[in-house]
Amino acid sequence: MSNSPKTMFHVNQQPVQFDGDDKANLLSVLRHELNLSGPKFGCGQGECGACMVLVDGQPQTACNLPVWSVQGRQVTTLEGLGTEQKLHPLQQAFIDEQAAQCGYCLNGMIMMTASLLAHTPEPTELQIRQALSGNLCRCGTHLEIIDAVQRAARLMAQARTAADSATYMP
Repeated sequence: MSNSPKTMFHVNQQPVQFDGDDKANLLSVLRHELNLSGPKFGCGQGECGACMVLVDGQPQTACNLPVWSVQGRQVTTLEGLGTEQKLHPLQQAFIDEQAAQCGYCLNGMIMMTASLLAHTPEPTELQIRQALSGNLCRCGTHLEIIDAVQRAARLMAQARTAADSATYMP
């Protein structure tokens, strides 16, 4: 039995109670305890972005984030954006633009883009490049990734317009 206090937080809108070592990194808890495969282990130092998650909507590298630091917070992983039946516009855009080769960086690219588009719904190419500059991609799909982010911004804008139109009552 562990002497560590229970760490309570939410992952993809679901409550989680972690009874293990609260100094464990969030990435290992997400992958090994919760069986989520979106965040990847890359460098282990928070430099490559492969393990990116959103904590209360802000991008964080899960590999160097102790689980105690998410106590009472909302963690969103790639799996929390959409479902197989209804992909998030970001996921759809990355597929449509064929923005993956090996796919290792995609988790970080998509999660960072989710944060970017939440704060900047119509980013310029420079803003996209700056936002994604901390995410390492070795396959060379950088142009396709930028195209995917731009497509996702358009898809999300169309969805907002449709939602606004649906709620408009003359």
